Amino acid sequence: MTEDRNSYPGERLGLPETGHGSIGRAGRRIGALAIDYIAATLIATGFFGYDQFALPDEAGLTLFAPMMVFAALQIIFIPTLGGSPGHRILGMRVVRMGGGWAGLWRPIVRTLLLVIVVPAVIWDADQRGLHDKAAGTLLIRG
Repeated sequence: MTEDRNSYPGERLGLPETGHGSIGRAGRRIGALAIDYIAATLIATGFFGYDQFALPDEAGLTLFAPMMVFAALQIIFIPTLGGSPGHRILGMRVVRMGGGWAGLWRPIVRTLLLVIVVPAVIWDADQRGLHDKAAGTLLIRG
């Protein structure tokens, strides 16, 4: 039995190998995630403060504030700008499978799965995380 192997991520989806419209690769994805999480942490710290000596039960909301701000950034910017600030800075955008605007519910589903981490670190041959597959989205260059 022979295996159908693609020569590059996105080939079986009809996407180009490189350049505009190609799959956003791991380096860019990780960079965008870092940009977004650093921004979320700075915003959360500005609004909710930071106490490095607080125990988790004393910290309350401040413990989860960066993740909540991160989720809000994703949910707000994907439908309006086509991607999070990190995505856009690194030249990527989130589109619906088959192309076009991601809509309103896809970014919410994608983000909820992204914040629980596991779906985002499990990829298929096209480098689509389970969060993208469940939401019916692609992260492409462009």
